[in-house]
Amino acid sequence: MYLGLDIGTSGVKAVLVNDTGAVIATASRELALSHPAPLWSEQDPDAWVAGAIGAVDDLASRYPREIAAVAGIGLSGQMHGATLLDEHGRPLRPAILWNDGRSQAECVALERRCPSLHMIAGNLAMPGFTAPKLLWVARHEPKIFSRVAKVLLPKAYVRYRLTGEMVEDMSDAAGTLWLDVGERRWSALLLHATGLDLHHMPRLVEGSEVSAMLAPDYAQRWGMAKNVVVAGGAGDNAASAIGLGAIAPGDAFLSLGTSGVLFRVTDRFAPAPASAVHAFCHALPGLWHQMGVMLSAAASLAWLSGVMETPAAALLAPLGERVDGPSPVKFLPYLDGERTPHNDAAASGAFVGLRGATSRNQLVQAVLEGVAFAARDNLAALSAASGPIGEVDLVGGGSRSPLWAQICADVLGIPVHRVEEGEVGAALGAARLGRLAATGENPAEVCTRPRRLASFAPRPSVTAAYDDAYRRWRALYPALKETL
Repeated sequence: MYLGLDIGTSGVKAVLVNDTGAVIATASRELALSHPAPLWSEQDPDAWVAGAIGAVDDLASRYPREIAAVAGIGLSGQMHGATLLDEHGRPLRPAILWNDGRSQAECVALERRCPSLHMIAGNLAMPGFTAPKLLWVARHEPKIFSRVAKVLLPKAYVRYRLTGEMVEDMSDAAGTLWLDVGERRWSALLLHATGLDLHHMPRLVEGSEVSAMLAPDYAQRWGMAKNVVVAGGAGDNAASAIGLGAIAPGDAFLSLGTSGVLFRVTDRFAPAPASAVHAFCHALPGLWHQMGVMLSAAASLAWLSGVMETPAAALLAPLGERVDGPSPVKFLPYLDGERTPHNDAAASGAFVGLRGATSRNQLVQAVLEGVAFAARDNLAALSAASGPIGEVDLVGGGSRSPLWAQICADVLGIPVHRVEEGEVGAALGAARLGRLAATGENPAEVCTRPRRLASFAPRPSVTAAYDDAYRRWRALYPALKETL
């Protein structure tokens, strides 16, 4: 048996997987976000730990024999979060998260200080990444910065609390702007540019390697053996790729989680910073990946659900499973800024084209289409960087909706496939990495492709209408940028 823990933004998920690769059980705990100032997004690191422990406690109470047989644990987690620890390993402040946009000025300063940043890190300096956050802390909270002994990412902090070891994997480390992504090692030059050194960083391992052993107290708490290994794990998107069997160059998927990601596996380090494409290490040795990132995907629908005080499922139900053309209303899904292709933390969301006769259904459809249009921006950026993408698997909470899947197919102009376990992909991928660390098996034998539940082909007439709508949608961001 193998256990996967995904430290997400809105919650912690745990999955229990057997030796055949089947998911036996899942458990989850919700997490709260804090927005103490405009553009700020923070979280209590100890809430991640409490959520992880609570989720495993739940599984252990319901499946004690299966939990007792766990041989390997894998971790996945939200990327980029700056968790600042003192010399005793305790958090100095709330973690600054991936969707925090306060450090735009520090991004400019970092690129000025380190002209080789793009070549080494493979990415633009963006407020979401970890390194600019440390420059912000150094500038605005110097007393806290002076006490920083270690900087960990969210899942690495959970690992530390469960094992006593400070370790990070290559895929998550690549999202800090401190990693030499091509060489898969910390860059002393990039660390120096943010006032840090190698001793501030955790030890690095590959995602499928053993990073530590589960602490005896937790092994006893959950009735596990004393020699349970904890894998290096992966950032959430790389872990989702492992869960989807996306481990061969060219494999691609679209995630409609809180954020949205278009992900493609590469066999080399292939940076494309000019179009704000991310180039990171994959969770397996010798592989990398590219990503286009939207900061508000399913979060956009969740926002509308909250404003209308109506559950998302109830908003979607009147639209059925397909629409015959674009909504007359356009929606920019930039509720927390945007990364690919704009790299604009200050970008704002907007509805455009409202009239007295505009209906709720048209607003809901506009939100789904706005996210799909943003995914098309990502598709264009990745296609320009490394060639076309012919099809994608769909994962994340948004994958539950056949309507959204069909809209994505029509907007992107390529087949979209809903897959089994698409909503627990990151936690499943983490469990698979835990298995690889425990057994040393061939990744190709463990990281198999999930069964496709449904395929959605683009409809030519609808795609043609969306082509025109997309061109008009694309004009909105530059037109509104200076006024929003």
